[in-house]
Amino acid sequence: MTSPIVKRYLIAFDQHKWKGIVACIMIVGAASFVALQPPPPTEYEGEGIITLTQPPVIFSKTGTDIQQQGQGVNVDLLLNEDVVKAAASQIKAKPREVFKKIDVKLPKAPAKGQPAPPPLLTIEYSDKTNENVTKVINTVMVGMVERSRFINTQRLRSIITEINKRLPPAEKELRAAEQEVEKYTKQEGPILLAAENGSLIQGITGGQAQQRQIQFQLQGIDAQIRSLQQRLGLTPDQAYASSALSADPIIANLRAQIYQTETQLEILKKDLRPEHPNIIALRKQQQSYENLLRGRAAEVIGGNGIAAPIQSGAQIRQDSSLDPARQALAQQLIALKTQQDALVQQLSTIVQQEKTLRREYATIPNKQLELARLQERFGLKQNLYSRMQAALVDAQAAEAETVSSLSIVKQAEAHEIVLAGSNPILTIAIGALAGVAVGGGLIFLLGMLGGILQTMEDIRGLLLQQEVQLLGIVPYIMTIDPVSDGIPVLVAPDSPYLEVYERIRTNLRRTSDKPVKVILLTSTINEEGKSLTAYNLAIASARAGKRTLLIEADLRSPSLAKALKVAPDPDAYVEPLRYYSTWNECIRLVPEVENLYLVPSPGPLRQPSAILESSEFQRLLEDVRGRFDMVIVDTPALSLCNDALLLEPLTDGIVLVTRPGYIAESMLTEAIDQLNESEELRLLGAIINGADIPLPMPTSSAEPQESVVAEPENLSEKQAQESTKVKSQKSKVKRK
Repeated sequence: MTSPIVKRYLIAFDQHKWKGIVACIMIVGAASFVALQPPPPTEYEGEGIITLTQPPVIFSKTGTDIQQQGQGVNVDLLLNEDVVKAAASQIKAKPREVFKKIDVKLPKAPAKGQPAPPPLLTIEYSDKTNENVTKVINTVMVGMVERSRFINTQRLRSIITEINKRLPPAEKELRAAEQEVEKYTKQEGPILLAAENGSLIQGITGGQAQQRQIQFQLQGIDAQIRSLQQRLGLTPDQAYASSALSADPIIANLRAQIYQTETQLEILKKDLRPEHPNIIALRKQQQSYENLLRGRAAEVIGGNGIAAPIQSGAQIRQDSSLDPARQALAQQLIALKTQQDALVQQLSTIVQQEKTLRREYATIPNKQLELARLQERFGLKQNLYSRMQAALVDAQAAEAETVSSLSIVKQAEAHEIVLAGSNPILTIAIGALAGVAVGGGLIFLLGMLGGILQTMEDIRGLLLQQEVQLLGIVPYIMTIDPVSDGIPVLVAPDSPYLEVYERIRTNLRRTSDKPVKVILLTSTINEEGKSLTAYNLAIASARAGKRTLLIEADLRSPSLAKALKVAPDPDAYVEPLRYYSTWNECIRLVPEVENLYLVPSPGPLRQPSAILESSEFQRLLEDVRGRFDMVIVDTPALSLCNDALLLEPLTDGIVLVTRPGYIAESMLTEAIDQLNESEELRLLGAIINGADIPLPMPTSSAEPQESVVAEPENLSEKQAQESTKVKSQKSKVKRK
């Protein structure tokens, strides 16, 4: 059997042979054109050698780096437009033409473990005259050497320019960082210095010692104040008021007069009535003295309501009656109170000062870190500025030391190019071989890119992947009986193809536990052989003794009943519903095949779907189920319409017919997925039609109606030779 690759190629050749032939002719024509060209004129070529020089001993680091960079050869930089123009001007030619002929060869990379080759650059050039070759090569070499020196100098100048651009911003940043450090040192320097020399800690500890000392003093003064208060029975404020009142001479005089008036009143009360004028005058005099006493007391004590507790003259007289001893104690109490207030104020000031020192001490680490950060930033800016200054000085020194990284080793030497004459016959032969190879490859490539399942093995693999049962494989039928109107029906009882369809029929019986009587045949696209399969499967069933009915349900195409010598009803096209309603009129007996009946199609009709959905057609399918052993319904392709899906619920399942070289993988996969995913549709299996498989020779002595393939290995070749002729004739296999 022919291999799948050969099958694919033969099918692709049949489909795309003209494209391959055109490609082959174009390549052969190009080779012939090249072979017939006249020989080129005499030319000269020459070469010169340039080497990479070792960097000289120089003192600047930048110059050393530039010289080392110059060791890396870049042909595009060295062989620039100016160098080519200078060389072209020597021979008065166009720079573009000169540039195309110049070839600069770099030293080859050494093999692993081998020493590096010498760093030599070979400049080659070819021209019609020996003198032009020499001039161009020498000019190019001089230009490349000068160009190398110029590149090194330009690199240094670029470095100097960039450093000069960056110096002012760097200096500005350095000054700004310096000012920040100076400003921060002026603001926080005293505190940081106090923290460094310990004076801040000493201030805090000294303040704490002063607080303890003052607290001790306050405790002693408090004890003295409490002792004096117990002796005098007065508070410090009361002692102050009593001491002031007792020391005032006016108050003492008023007290004496009041006492004298009270003495006279006591004497006169014994002899006179209270209403006596003398008694009344003395009382008025006493009242006046007391008013004067209160006024004087207010003047003496004064100040912020200290004398507010003194409400009567008797109280004032009592408070101002301190004797010298008690008055001394009162003065001492007042002095202690004053001293106590001063110490409390001093203690408060020291406590506040200690809190301030503690707050400043708590900020010392942050201030030290901030100062260190500013100093570090200043150091970085200063270091960068110093390095830039040093790099600028180094680059300026290197500018005077820069030399070229190339030097000329060998001047140009030219020699004549000896051209071997080309053989036109050999060139044409090579072009022909290349044309055949390219044409064949193009045909194979177009066949692979088409996405078509080219071989039986491709379709079988896809069906296995989709878990679809393969009911049978029908071989390709070569010869067609012209009497059958182009449909190769197997009316001969000894046809070897009947065994294939008989096997398909028996496989259909095993697809389900229930008997399968009404099956629906369809395909994904036209020309896959579904009608041929329906006719021959019906014939095989009838030959097996089964009462079989074939219904042409493709109402979009004309009937193929003439292949079985059955004439369709000409009036069926006019009234198709009446045609299907009378089943004994639409069902025709096939004369050449026993037990075979046919319902020809009245098509093509304008609204075939409405006819298929009509009650007349559905009643026909219900009636024939009980009258026939096998009913085969031929429907249009799934890509054209949904007629097969409309009729499937009235049948026992769908059989999908495929054909290698026609169906695309994506379309077949989509059709199988659509049938499998639907719960209402039942896919019984698939049939591969037109496969490249051999058949045994018929055992009967009688000559069969169909021709069969004699040798398996000649099948593909014979198919490829006859397929074009068969398709061009009207008797081509009609597989819809």
